Parts: sequence; structure tokens; C-alpha cells
Amino acid sequence: MKKRISNETALTELKKGYSEAEEILKDEGKVEKLLERLEQKLKFVPKVGKNLSYIPAFALLIRSYIKKEYTDIPIGSIIAIISALAYFVAHFDLIPDLMPVIGWADDAAVLAACYKLVESDLDDYNEWRAKNVKVV
Repeated sequence: MKKRISNETALTELKKGYSEAEEILKDEGKVEKLLERLEQKLKFVPKVGKNLSYIPAFALLIRSYIKKEYTDIPIGSIIAIISALAYFVAHFDLIPDLMPVIGWADDAAVLAACYKLVESDLDDYNEWRAKNVKVV
């Protein structure tokens, strides 16, 4: 039995986190803590796959924004991304993550809703990154 949430519900959950995302954005330490929690959670998600392959790009974008390396993005997009990542790493959400695979369905839906909102901004960032970031 697969449990799914609608796109509308996912978008609602994403927007619920906007005020928390704004607070996180004001404190570089909180941003780093969120990104560290994201890295830890990604270790436990079996196969992120194509559907969530943009999560690392979200993290890189947030780091670049905080470091003021890349700021050519609407603040609303930054807030949406932080909100989605905060939801993803949250211990309590619509479907508890303790339920393997099914527990990540709501996380994936919220992240997908965010991706739809910021896709062109993420594309612009990836383009900028390809031109400006040196690979070691």
C-alpha cells in the first residue's frame, strides 16, 4: 500500500515552513546545521535517484548564497529551498520517516513541489556554477 500526498498538500507543507526558513536564513550557523543534517539524512535514503537528484544542487545553491558568491536569485526561491530542505530533514512530518520508503514519500513530494517553483532559478545557478566554479 503506497501512501501519497497530493501536489496541493505538498505545496501547503512547503509554504508552512517559509517563516522557519526565513529565520534559518538569518543565521549562517543555522544554515550550516541544516545542511549538515541534510548530508546525514541522505546517507540513509537508499537510492535518491533521478527524482531527488537536485537535492545536492539545492544545498550547493544555499551555500553559495550564504557565502555571497551567488546572489542572483529571488529571496522567495531561497526561502522555498530552505523550507523544503528543513521539511526533508525534519523528524516529524506528514508520513513518519521511520516507515521505510513510504516515510519518504511526503518528503519527496514537498521537494518536488519546491523544485517546480524554483526550477528556472536552479538552472540559472547550475549554469553560473559551470562557468565560475573550479573543479579540484
